Amino acid sequence: MNTGTSSAGPRRPRQIDVAWALTLAAVAAEVLGWVLGVFVVAPTGLDELTEHAGRSGAITQLALSGGVLAVLVAGWLVVAGRMRAGHGWARTVLTVVGAAFLLLRVGDFGMDGVDPMWWGVVNALPDLLAAAAVVPMHLPGARAHFPARARRAA
Repeated sequence: MNTGTSSAGPRRPRQIDVAWALTLAAVAAEVLGWVLGVFVVAPTGLDELTEHAGRSGAITQLALSGGVLAVLVAGWLVVAGRMRAGHGWARTVLTVVGAAFLLLRVGDFGMDGVDPMWWGVVNALPDLLAAAAVVPMHLPGARAHFPARARRAA
């Protein structure tokens, strides 16, 4: 008798799906923040880099920056995918990174002098979402999703 399981195995706890959704939102917010900062919010990153390094230098720097962002986002998604698949090490990595993002963001509040205020919120959103994604991963219902050997080692 199949009670809520698929051919791929038991159903993931809802908390894991919430953590995954929050992680996807954090990644999307990170990319959106980069795009807005480079091309939309005045003074744009493109404008500032062009002023200091010329048009060619600015484009090179932004291509490098976008490439680094793409690699980091891909790594973030791979680790989150491993967490979603039940790998305890990935949950640990996301916990450490989420906590670090939150600590860095809290230490940065009020020091940015960011204007307009909404831009400060947009910049903080990925960090806050990444930290929020940690919480459901550690709720009691989610713990069963990770191998017993990880619980015994703790």
